[in-house]
Amino acid sequence: MTLTFDHPPHPFHEQKKHSTTVESRDPHRLPTFDSTSLTAPTEPVLYLPPLLSSLPDRFPSVDVSSEYPPLVTETRLPDIDPASLSLHKALHRFRPLNEDYAAKPYAEAFNWSELALPLEDEREWYCVVFRSKRKAGSDGGSLYEADRKAHEEAVSNGGLILYWYGIPNQETGLNLATCIWQSRKHAVAANTRPHHIRAMKLAAESYEIYDLERYVLRKAPSNYGVTIEPFVGGDVGW
Repeated sequence: MTLTFDHPPHPFHEQKKHSTTVESRDPHRLPTFDSTSLTAPTEPVLYLPPLLSSLPDRFPSVDVSSEYPPLVTETRLPDIDPASLSLHKALHRFRPLNEDYAAKPYAEAFNWSELALPLEDEREWYCVVFRSKRKAGSDGGSLYEADRKAHEEAVSNGGLILYWYGIPNQETGLNLATCIWQSRKHAVAANTRPHHIRAMKLAAESYEIYDLERYVLRKAPSNYGVTIEPFVGGDVGW
């Protein structure tokens, strides 16, 4: 269900388009996210959770009280380091600050200032951001399926902590999707996987525009919070 890599975007997060008639819905009910509901919804999607990679079997389920509970993958990460586990828990509360997040700078689009990690943690993570606009009339079914497989492939091979797939702005059609990796090496390695390669081939003809941005998410030992900084080269994370 995701776009996760150091490359242009996959389709899953781009499929949401309003039908001409939408039904009212309970905003507290979690909607179904699949190729049908996002391609031809019968009601507006008012809730958009982050998609977190499930933890390795040896870790208990994370029970974090949140107004915005996340979705989780069926596939589990093979491993995760202690600081990344702290980040994983904090990201249960990850959300955009407003509906115009796709037009905002990355550091201003989400609630980074609300995320808190243990004071002693010191770590950096690699973030990939995709700003895009789908071509009118492009087919989403096969792209969705390829994207879903690419995401599960990335989780099983390790390193992917979170994927936010976004919903295109209903007026501009612009979307912002992002993923957070334990390291840049994990993201680069995912580029060579077969499902990712197939998804990229299908996605190449489906976008009118897209831009790729890279950032470093950093946690210093003297602060509970995190910062977002532009990626300028070199290794990130481990």
